[in-house]
Amino acid sequence: MKKNVLIILTLVGVSLVSCDNKKKQSNPLLAEWNTPYQMPPFDQIKNEHYQPAIKEAIEKQQEEIKAIAENADTPDFANTIEALESSGKDLKRITRVFYNVKNANGDEELQKIAEELAPVLSKNSDDIFLNEKLFARIKSVNENGEITSQLKPEQKQLLKKTYTSFVRNGANLPEEKKERLRKINSEIALLTLKFGNNVLNETNNYTLVVADESRLAGLPTPLIETAAKEAENRDQKGKWVFTLNNSSVMPFLQYAEDRELRQEIWNAYQLRGNNDNAYDNKESLLKIANLRLEKANILGYKSHAAYVLEESMSKTPEGAMDLLNQLWQPALQKAKNEAADIQKLMQQDGIQGDVTPADWRYYSEKIRQQRYDFDENQMQAYFSLENTREGIFMVTEKLYGLKFEQLNDVPVYHEDVTAWKVTEKDGREIGVLLMDMHPRATKNGGAWMTSYRPQSTVNGERIKPIISIVCNFTQPTDSTPALLTFDEVTTFFHEFGHALHGLLSDVQYESLAGTSVPRDFVELPSQIMENWAEEPEVLKMFAKHYQTGETIPDEMIEKMKATGTFNQGFATTEYLAASILDMMYHAIEEPLEGDVVSYEINSMKQAGLTDAIIPRYRSTYFNHIFSGGYSAGYYSYIWSEVLDSDAFEAFKSTSLFDPENAASFRKNILERGGTQDPEELYVNFRGKKPSIEPLLKKRGLDIEIKDKQPEINLKKL
Repeated sequence: MKKNVLIILTLVGVSLVSCDNKKKQSNPLLAEWNTPYQMPPFDQIKNEHYQPAIKEAIEKQQEEIKAIAENADTPDFANTIEALESSGKDLKRITRVFYNVKNANGDEELQKIAEELAPVLSKNSDDIFLNEKLFARIKSVNENGEITSQLKPEQKQLLKKTYTSFVRNGANLPEEKKERLRKINSEIALLTLKFGNNVLNETNNYTLVVADESRLAGLPTPLIETAAKEAENRDQKGKWVFTLNNSSVMPFLQYAEDRELRQEIWNAYQLRGNNDNAYDNKESLLKIANLRLEKANILGYKSHAAYVLEESMSKTPEGAMDLLNQLWQPALQKAKNEAADIQKLMQQDGIQGDVTPADWRYYSEKIRQQRYDFDENQMQAYFSLENTREGIFMVTEKLYGLKFEQLNDVPVYHEDVTAWKVTEKDGREIGVLLMDMHPRATKNGGAWMTSYRPQSTVNGERIKPIISIVCNFTQPTDSTPALLTFDEVTTFFHEFGHALHGLLSDVQYESLAGTSVPRDFVELPSQIMENWAEEPEVLKMFAKHYQTGETIPDEMIEKMKATGTFNQGFATTEYLAASILDMMYHAIEEPLEGDVVSYEINSMKQAGLTDAIIPRYRSTYFNHIFSGGYSAGYYSYIWSEVLDSDAFEAFKSTSLFDPENAASFRKNILERGGTQDPEELYVNFRGKKPSIEPLLKKRGLDIEIKDKQPEINLKKL
């Protein structure tokens, strides 16, 4: 869900220009990109190009910032706010390429470069936000009623965002606090980078090698074939290798009959970053949490969560926790009911003792098969990657009239990446979409959407975005194409929803485009797309057997629909537990001390979490909050699900592809980016504020609560 800096050239003679041209000729990142669709020239870019290009781009931006700050003209919207918005184009362009490639195809050299650049980029950002002359001009514009009264709504939003960003980044602080803030920002930049690298290295460094074929009992054939191919790639032909990538470890836990092997790979999965080795994350995450608290205090907030959520839909940590508490009770009750069912089945297998996390997925799958006569594994044959992609294209065309044409003449950063031209039904170009679908050692885990060029409008011309979605889906084998689990199908729809938010953006200013919205609103476009994935009408459009071409049978769809709320106690509880864990680290008002693992375990016990379930992400590999942009914001997925469940009711009450609803959703949500308050955008589409009831019904949480737990109070955890 898976969600995140005008160049003024002073000509000082021919020799300077000549030297600059030589630099540009030798470094493709600094040259004009004369590629199709101005795609980054990936085929020319080498690791050695990034640092000098970024450093030169920083120098250019600082010259430009100086020109804005020292402008002798009276501050106005154009010479200050718009000039700042237009600044740093080279830097933004180059850093997008660098970090996107590092995350999707980054080797050790790129990791090292990122570590060296982190404090440099942090300093550049601070040099802008803490520039007193620049802020004085911004403040002057913000307080000039004659200017603000004449601004258009989007201009007012840009002014508000600019002024607020400077204040929230320390522009009003005294000098001694600014210096401390600089040090904190630099340290956090390095620590968060290190955290993510450690998780990647821990994931890559583990393999479960199986030499005895009998121990593969229960595993789906495509998974076995993928494991055999993985073994061959690692010079272990004749064996089977399973990894900690989700496309490997999760189906293994779901289907492997060998309980000992399930426990072994589970232990490796849930101990990532917690092995007291070179990649241990316990000390780093503690420092990150405490530094974030100190930064929030310096800026006048009682906690990092209070600082972050000020600009969210929830507004406060208490607002976010209110939603989590409404869901925690029914989710926990449903999970306990599910655990009791698993316990009975384990006893039938002669296994005594309590349900463990390593047992849950295996036995819940057996219960699903027994109770509903439904084996989710059988569905994979109908979900080839190509068919699923075509299905998403069809849904998108029926909703928004978009068409997709594969491009074979553009550079890409890896041979697995495909590029697609996106157009309106009348042929007008919308943008370009990149898709990178399979795991590799150089790619971070999970799934995400990003951009190489956000949409904007310059001199009346819409600058077309270049959007990318990156996933880690099941790989093809020698005998089968890539066959997706239904969870991977919904993930594909999810990330495509994010992509549509970026592609269909139609705003003036880049910093307000696409997904530049509050964290608890950004998941609405992605999560509403998931709803179409499970609709029978949609499944019949694309779910075709990869061998026979047979459309998925009605009976299989009916069984899948019947299981819609099955195991939702577990799914909701593990997610909510991670959301609570996030808040535990970021709502603190005093520095944390001691062992973070004990802190996590004790807090989860106080919240009432059953031992059979752990948070979806444990502290030491919780990339979303310690390396990504979701600190104090992991709850946003469920907040957005309240929105998407309510929003999808508008389609369900008319038709799945109702043109009026689709046009309204595009106009009021997908095109508007961050140009308006998100609650206003939602009401513009829906005609009312959202209700939580559709979500409770969708997840089967509208149940009687027998074992009610006290409300979770963060101050007591």
